[in-house]
Amino acid sequence: MENLNKKEGFSRRGFLKTAAAVGAALAVSPALDKVQAATRAVTESKTASAGDAKAATITAHRTLGTGKAAFEVSALGFGVMGMTYNRSYHPDKKQCIRLLHEAMDRGVTLFDTAIIYGPLNNEELAGEALGEFRGKVNVTTKFGHEVIDGKATGRQDSRPATIRRYCEESLKRLRTDVIPMFYQHRFDRNTPVEDVAGTIADLIKEGKVLHWGMCEVSAGTIRKAHAVYPLTAIQSEYHLMHRDVEKNGVLDVCRELGIGFVPYSPMNRGFLGGDLNEYTEFDPHNDNRTTLPHFTPEAMRTNYRIVNVLQRFGRERGMTAAQLALGWLLQKEPWIVPIPGTTKLSHLEENLRTLDFTLSAEEWKQLEDAVAAIPVTGDRYNAEQQKQVGF
Repeated sequence: MENLNKKEGFSRRGFLKTAAAVGAALAVSPALDKVQAATRAVTESKTASAGDAKAATITAHRTLGTGKAAFEVSALGFGVMGMTYNRSYHPDKKQCIRLLHEAMDRGVTLFDTAIIYGPLNNEELAGEALGEFRGKVNVTTKFGHEVIDGKATGRQDSRPATIRRYCEESLKRLRTDVIPMFYQHRFDRNTPVEDVAGTIADLIKEGKVLHWGMCEVSAGTIRKAHAVYPLTAIQSEYHLMHRDVEKNGVLDVCRELGIGFVPYSPMNRGFLGGDLNEYTEFDPHNDNRTTLPHFTPEAMRTNYRIVNVLQRFGRERGMTAAQLALGWLLQKEPWIVPIPGTTKLSHLEENLRTLDFTLSAEEWKQLEDAVAAIPVTGDRYNAEQQKQVGF
């Protein structure tokens, strides 16, 4: 992977000292001041020794899409979902807003949310935190999952009139007058994809949407949609434990048609970072990992061998498992932009440091082969959720 950021006195010792200082600050500070205290800890840790690094920032940008669909964003984005939805416990809203501002101040320009996250309250959080910074950051969102009276029905609805209604409602929640990129979240079997693309084309002509994308669709569906109006990005799950897009033609068609790719869950919902194991307890009321075969205690115990590979490989190069997981994606193609999410300043720092490292193609291949040699236990989705992807 190319060296995307300039190294500014970075040392592994300094990184670990910073992480330790952040952890201490989060442990002892009052609840409303935790992120602010962590930020101070980062600063104080770095001024204590001339050899320590400055706070991580991201200066590299990548372009999703080509031609009139081109969309320039930071090389790493930020997934907002886990701040309110499907990730068990999270800080209060004030702390989340502070962390989103911190990510923006450190150079992140791409933030990802969706109507279904919450539902609705994730868009509201993103709008409150970032709505006033239009032009400096881009908050992308998604439509498709049916939401009635603030509750998900489990059905898909991408009829043209519904897309238009969702667009107007998202604009209000995001506190903006234009959506930088509007994704179809899941394929709607009852609405031809050509009708979806045509509706988005009209919204773009009206100035309410700038770009559009699709999530978890097949290569054939991508071709049909792109023929009506050029797609900017495809968003699908992609990481070292789930590489289907390399085999099913999705990455190939993105490469052929000049469409960007945004991997969601680039660390397999936190697992590849090494923070989860068979003893992790998830909130059954706000965490979809309780429904995913990858995250049974038995599967996590077996699959942790993959994390061990990343940790051993990283120790030899001064990298964490999370940084290797993100770096592996970044070196795949220059039009791939992962969107890791976090509620912790220390993890934001760690993620952004990924771009400070340079590994050879041979090293990445060595890591990839070592992980591929370990069979993955459990499917990524249960049968019901799997029915919604790959059309």
